[in-house]
Amino acid sequence: MLRPGTFALTVLLAALSAIGPLTTDMYLPSLPDIARLLGASTAQVQLTISSYLIGFAVGQIFYGPLADRHGRKPVLMGAMALYCAASLACALSTSIEMLIAARALQALGGSGGIVLARAIVRDLYSGARAGRELSLIGAVMALAPVLAPLVGGVLQTGFGWRSVFFTLVGGGLLGAAIVWPLMPETLALRAAEPVSPATMLRSYRVVARNGAYLAYLGLASTSFAGLFAWISGSSFVLQYLYGQSPIQFGVAFAIGSVGYMVGTTLAARLVMRHGVDSTLGVGAAAMAAGGLAMLLAVAFGLTSAASLVLPMALYLAGLGMVLPQSIAGAMTPFPERAGAASALLGFVQQSLAALCGAAVGALLGTSAWPLAGAVAGMGCATLGLWILTRALRARAAARH
Repeated sequence: MLRPGTFALTVLLAALSAIGPLTTDMYLPSLPDIARLLGASTAQVQLTISSYLIGFAVGQIFYGPLADRHGRKPVLMGAMALYCAASLACALSTSIEMLIAARALQALGGSGGIVLARAIVRDLYSGARAGRELSLIGAVMALAPVLAPLVGGVLQTGFGWRSVFFTLVGGGLLGAAIVWPLMPETLALRAAEPVSPATMLRSYRVVARNGAYLAYLGLASTSFAGLFAWISGSSFVLQYLYGQSPIQFGVAFAIGSVGYMVGTTLAARLVMRHGVDSTLGVGAAAMAAGGLAMLLAVAFGLTSAASLVLPMALYLAGLGMVLPQSIAGAMTPFPERAGAASALLGFVQQSLAALCGAAVGALLGTSAWPLAGAVAGMGCATLGLWILTRALRARAAARH
C-alpha cells in the first residue's frame, strides 16, 4: 500500500489524472484517417472530441458525491471498468455515430480518475501544499500529451486507428491492476447522507455560493478551454493546411506540450516561495502572450508549424502554472466536500472546453484564424479574470 506524501503515490495520482489527456491526445493523429475510413465529415469527426468532453463533464457530477459517500477506491474501480469496456467499443466501432457514442461512454469512465485524484489530494493536503502537490502531479502527467500523440502517430502509421483504442484498453486494465492493491483509501469521514439528486444539489449549492471558489473556477475553466481549442483544431490545421504527416504532427504536438511540463515544474517551485496568487499571475500573463503571438503569426501569414506550436508552448507553460493553483484554491475551503468541489469544477471546466472545441471545429476552413482566435481569447480572458478577482481571492486566502 502506498503511503501519503510519497513520490510513488504522486505518480499514481498523476497517472489517474492523465487518463483524460491520454485518451484525447493519442488518437489525434488518426482523425483524418477516421474521417476517410468511416465516411465522415470533419465536423462529424470533431464530434468524437466534443462527445468525449461532454461525457467527461457529466460523469464528474456523479463521481464527486458518490466518492464522498462510499469512498475513493471502490468508486474509482467502477469508473475504470467502464472506461475499459467503452474503449473496446471505440476500437470495434463500424460507423462514426457508433464511435461518437462510444467516446461519450469512454469519457464517463475516464472522468472518475481526475475527480478522485483531486479529492485524494484534498484529503491529504490544503493551500500551497495542495498547490505544490497538484503541480507535481501536473509535471508527471504532462508526459501524457507529450508522448500520447507520438505513440498515436506510430500506431496510426503502422496499424491504423483502431490500434489506438486497443492500446487504451490495455492501459486501463494495467491501471486497474495497480490501483486495486496499492491505492490507499484516504476518505477519513464519509458523508452521512445517502446519494440522491437532492443531496447532490445541496452539496453543489454550498460549493457554488463561495465567491472565491467561483473566481478560481473561472480561471480554471477559461485557461482549460484554450487547450481544447488547440486539441480540436491542431490536427486538421497542421495536417491539412500545413501539410504535416501523422508522425510529424505527433512531434509538433509533443513539442507544444513540453511547455505544460515546464510550467508545472516552475509552478511547484514558485508556489512555495511566492504563493498561489503570484504563480497564477505569471501563468496568466504567459497564456495571454502565447495566444496573442499565435494570432500575430496567422495575421502575418506565416505557414510553418513552428509559428503555431511555439506560441502554444508558451500558452501551455502558463496553463501549467494556472491550472494546478486554481484547482488548489477552489478546493481549499471544502475539506468535507472535496469530491463535490472537484466534480463541479470539472463539470464546468469540461463543458466550456467542449463548447470551445466544438466552435473551433465548426468554424475551421481554409485558415487557422478560428484556432488562433480561440486560444488568444481564452488566454486574455484568464489574465483579465486574475486581475479582476485578486481582492476577492486574497480575502478568502486570509480566512484559510
